[in-house]
Amino acid sequence: MDVNTRVRALEFVIQHKAVAGVVETVPSFRSLLVYYDPLVVGYEALCETLGELHAQAEHVALPPSRVVELPCCYGDPDLGIDLGAAAERLGLPPDELVSLHAGARYLVYFIGFTPGLPYLGGLPERIRLPRLETPRTKVPAGSVGIGGIQVCIYSVESPGGYWIVGRTPLRLYDPEASDPVLLRPGDHIRFRPIDRREHDEIAAAVAARAYHPLIH
Repeated sequence: MDVNTRVRALEFVIQHKAVAGVVETVPSFRSLLVYYDPLVVGYEALCETLGELHAQAEHVALPPSRVVELPCCYGDPDLGIDLGAAAERLGLPPDELVSLHAGARYLVYFIGFTPGLPYLGGLPERIRLPRLETPRTKVPAGSVGIGGIQVCIYSVESPGGYWIVGRTPLRLYDPEASDPVLLRPGDHIRFRPIDRREHDEIAAAVAARAYHPLIH
């Protein structure tokens, strides 16, 4: 069982057991932050309980992962703003970079930095490159970026240093939705290439709350 799977297993067990005093858990690549109410449970008692649950988590079977399809427009220069430069840096035709990126299957390790922003593993080795030397001060929401061994999708407009190769019209974070965050740790992601016309059509449907992502 790899480290991130163990993190998610421990979180699952804590939530399943409804541990008294625990108010929130936040997974990362290799650790789990546990928020608790000290008026309900003391630090030493909680550590003892978590130690016991950690041992149980080694043998827990996690629920099946969801597979989420994310439409992504790569070719439009206003959306995949770094696609050409990234392809040149990698010594690849842009179409091959797109094929390699969209042909992979990614794992959501955790959500962080901004609400709903996923950090994804599974980037093919052939299209790995260092992050931008000078990060941008603003990156549009929905931008799909690559850098190092990771892929991230900007959930809101924010600074960032990833190479932007495309954009999804889906909202990864919608504070007005019943479930504001689209993706979850443990999800598997597939990107479906779309053109600018379909991107704009889906964006309009998303704005009208008439589009539902394909989730298996």
